[in-house]
Amino acid sequence: MAIMRSEKMFEMKKIRRKILVIHGPNINLLGEREISIYGKETFESVNNQIIEKAQQMNLTCDVYHSNLEGNIISKIQKAKGNYDGIVINAGAYSHYSYAIRDAIAAVKIPTIEVHMSNIYNREEFRQKSVLAAVCAGQIVGFGKHSYFLAIYGLNEIM
Repeated sequence: MAIMRSEKMFEMKKIRRKILVIHGPNINLLGEREISIYGKETFESVNNQIIEKAQQMNLTCDVYHSNLEGNIISKIQKAKGNYDGIVINAGAYSHYSYAIRDAIAAVKIPTIEVHMSNIYNREEFRQKSVLAAVCAGQIVGFGKHSYFLAIYGLNEIM
């Protein structure tokens, strides 16, 4: 019987977990917007690397972008039962969207908030995140690598 349990545990570990990466407003302008802060790399290039990093960790990864708060909330709500973890860069919504915060809290999916820039080194209004309290963690200031670190973190806690 112990061998059967070990085999079942091994089989369970082989199940590919699924994560959702959500990009909020203006993230689609990577490579064009504030290059001194966000760099020259395009949105498409960063997304391809995000998917590649997830695959290297045996994760399935879907990437979603919206500039609209309501669409982001709907996507988070639809994630319940479909995803094992969420990485979210809600952009400016991070600083004031209680509705996105409440959606994250409601779905009870491990979520990590990311920002490419160090929000604590920027304007005062950017230095508070209303999402942080309902997320498993927050990674800021590592450019595109903030996403990669978040994926690694999710993989460890899911």
